[in-house]
Amino acid sequence: MAHHGKIQLTYVIVAPPEEVAEGDRLFRTHAPWMEATHHRTGERALLTYNLSKAPELSNPFDPSSAPTGNTCFILSEVYESEAGVTDHFAQAMASWKDFPALGTWLQKCKVTGLPAAPIINSLW
Repeated sequence: MAHHGKIQLTYVIVAPPEEVAEGDRLFRTHAPWMEATHHRTGERALLTYNLSKAPELSNPFDPSSAPTGNTCFILSEVYESEAGVTDHFAQAMASWKDFPALGTWLQKCKVTGLPAAPIINSLW
């Protein structure tokens, strides 16, 4: 299903080795919380949720390059509209028990991303 015109939340979180276990713990509670709380239809619908995890590479364009020792967590969520992102953050603050811990953990990691970017190209 193509998502042209939908809204994507994407974060790349680079965790140092001593913070990987906390990232694993947080995301073990994040996915079930998302599934239990997020809308599946309408303007606030969560259309896709993906979390991937891999070693950070010394050359991100060379899959055979040496790992740095850090771990990348890549979170991607696609919403029907910006209303979904607004709802997501409101729900996180109100009901995800690990939301405060996420903020603490993120301060110990390198984070790049955007909470709400319109999708300009999408296939299938």
